[in-house]
Amino acid sequence: MKSTLTFLENRTLWSIVRWGILIAAITIALFPYFWMLRLSVSGADSVALNGLEFLPNSWDFSNFARAWEEANLGRAMLNGAIVTLTILIFQLVTCIPAAYAFAKIPFRGRNVAFALVIGCLLVPTQANAMPLYLGMGFVGLGNTMTALILPFVSSAFGIFLLRQHMLTIPDALLEAARMDGLGTFSTLWRVVIPASLPSIATFSIFSIFVHWNDYLWPLLIARSTELHTPPLALAVFQDVQAGQDFGALAAGALIITAPIVLLYLLAQRSFERGFSGGEIPG
Repeated sequence: MKSTLTFLENRTLWSIVRWGILIAAITIALFPYFWMLRLSVSGADSVALNGLEFLPNSWDFSNFARAWEEANLGRAMLNGAIVTLTILIFQLVTCIPAAYAFAKIPFRGRNVAFALVIGCLLVPTQANAMPLYLGMGFVGLGNTMTALILPFVSSAFGIFLLRQHMLTIPDALLEAARMDGLGTFSTLWRVVIPASLPSIATFSIFSIFVHWNDYLWPLLIARSTELHTPPLALAVFQDVQAGQDFGALAAGALIITAPIVLLYLLAQRSFERGFSGGEIPG
């Protein structure tokens, strides 16, 4: 009886410790977003960093209007949506067939080709930026929407992620599809893609996150304000107009991050299923 009580006490203590660690981690992770929200609704007298009150002394929602108008966030977010969704469409069109070929279609040099794909994951994006910039200028695509999209029409990470999931699809299922008279592309469209929807959704969310928040490439290629994406528009707003107006800057940051946060909340289960490789109980 005593050993049972000791076991229960230890289990309760360990549960309290785990929950404490989890709550602390969540607090640390969410605090920057809370502080951004706090600054975005603060009046000028509450933004000063010497007080650091938990809640602002005065509330000022005009920060959102100023950030939206002066940073031209409406045009920037439209540009970001066009660039992000166009890149995603091209990536799905190129990555899904490539992943299927690497996973289920034997061909000479497949392992070498896949090793090259993995090698592309080891190359930092920053290392490609200058050659891509010079190449776009050489072919006359500098300062164009096409230049914002073209370097990202495929993704080594997307091929890798989708291929790993497609490897789990039973070969017997594909063989049954072929016996029913389905060709390669029909099998891909009617069998493989439906079976790979969790990983496709996961990659789609990841791609949207990356390219919506991309700052370096638009900074290099988009010299015209009409081509600015959300992060670049907010950076220009800080340098040219807002300066040390932290309330307006926080409001602008909240505006451009809200769609991504909402997307993740809506697609969280698909994101988790894609990385876990299985169903998540409801």
